[in-house]
This record gives sequence, C-alpha cells and structure tokens, in this order.
Amino acid sequence: MDIKEYFTRISYQGSYDKPDLATLTDIFQHHIRAVPFENLSIHCGESIELDLEATYNKIVRKNRGGWCMENNHLLSWVLKTLGYNVILLGSKVYVPEYDAYADEIDHLLLKVVLDDKSYLVDGGFGMAYQIWQPMELISGTDQPQTPGVFRFLEESGVWYLEKVKRKQWVPNQSTSASHNIEEEVCRRIYLFTLQPRDIEEFRACNAHLQTAPDSLFVTKSICSLQTTNGIRALVGCKFTEIKYNYRDNMDLVEIRILADEEVEKTLKEKFNITLDKKFVPINTSRWSLF
Repeated sequence: MDIKEYFTRISYQGSYDKPDLATLTDIFQHHIRAVPFENLSIHCGESIELDLEATYNKIVRKNRGGWCMENNHLLSWVLKTLGYNVILLGSKVYVPEYDAYADEIDHLLLKVVLDDKSYLVDGGFGMAYQIWQPMELISGTDQPQTPGVFRFLEESGVWYLEKVKRKQWVPNQSTSASHNIEEEVCRRIYLFTLQPRDIEEFRACNAHLQTAPDSLFVTKSICSLQTTNGIRALVGCKFTEIKYNYRDNMDLVEIRILADEEVEKTLKEKFNITLDKKFVPINTSRWSLF
C-alpha cells in the first residue's frame, strides 16, 4: 500500500508533512468527494472483506467506494501513516422508522486527537448525514457545516450525534413520497462511547449487515457521493441530487427514476464506478436515507 497512490486516487495535491487540523480536513474532504459510500458488492455477487489490503485494492486500485468499515478503516491507515493519533470507535445507528438505535454496534468511526483536543472523523456514513469536516468532541455546541448544523450531546459517557436539516424543496414531487417542502427538522444519527475498538470487533457486524434479510444494505443498493455543493445518490433505480442551501436556507432536491439501461451509465458518469459483475438494483426497504 502506498500513500502517494491513495492521494492520486482522491486527487489530493496538498502538503502532508504536518499532521494538523487543516491537513486532516483537506484530506478528509478530498476523500468524501472522490470515494463513494456504497454497498454495490452485495448486489453484484461479491463479498465485502474486513481486510485492509483488500479494502485498499478495492478503493484505490479498482476505483470503487465502500461502506463505513471500508472507508474509515482505510482512512485510519492513511491518518496513522501521516502521524495522526487515531482511535477506532463503534457506534449504534439511529433508525427513524423504529425510533430506536441499533442493539449492537453497527458503524465504525474514528477519533483523532490533536493538540489535546479530540475530533470525530467519519468518512463512511454517506448520504445526507455525512459530515464534511472533522467535528470537535464537545457537547451541546452547534457545529455548522455546509450540509447543515451538526452537534454532539453527551450523557453519562454516551455521545449522541444529530443534525438539524434545512427545509427541502422537491420540484418533481411526483417521484417523492414527501411533500413539496419538507420542514427543517432535527434528526438523530448515531450514538457512541469513547471506548477504543479493534477492527476485529467489527467482523461479525460486517458479515451480518451483508447477509441478514432485514439489513438495510441487503434491502437497498446504495451509492452516494459528496460534491462541492451537495450530494448525489443512487438508491435502487432512484437517482437523487441535492444542492445544499440552494436558496433561502433551503436545500434543492431533484429526483429521477432511471430506466434499467441507464443505471450502469449513471454509475460511471456520476460516481466514476465500473462494476466487474452484473449489478441488480434493489430498494425494498421503507428506511429513509434522507
């Protein structure tokens, strides 16, 4: 594995001789705009391996993306290679349909310690709840970013991440289950503790999420990528583009249902992904990703 090859993959041409917050933020933003959050392997007959070298080959050499246990595992290697103090953490993702958090940890994230301050670094959540900058681990303070206002709340050693969404303007509402304008709302994302984790602790979770019949990742094919002003996402055959803060503190949400023959072309043109095997899009779950 070669750090310069990784930098080529994410089109990063900045300096990396000083492990500071500015460099961390710059590399992080290049990563989330170059490497999709995706689970396409599950839907084209491939398995997702919890192995750093396999993840490196998939993302860096095959130009693919990955889910949290791939993106953040790779990011941990990158940051450690550059001299950052990185600790793996595990979180339980909030499921709005059940108004509850997962029973077991099902999401990998990173804590980076810089100048006696701790930051959450998560390049593997994707969709509209992907943070765009490392977040300082402080409770009860709004941390505005381009996607919206994020904040942590801490209670008895348990940390909660939430995001205040803007109103959303959906011009072609016939393709959406939502109203024309969705009201601004606070959405819980996940909870976590600061207990250090080892990658081996995610092995069972990695297997379960790609095989369990009720897993979100089995019932939905997902590919999302952050852009300079929003996100684009392909969930099943539904292609969505969001432009953050398009006007009047409102996000523009444009939705299009793709024909079967458009899917492969869209993956290539919008996400720079070419799959080796036959891909079968699916979206049978009620779980909302926006």
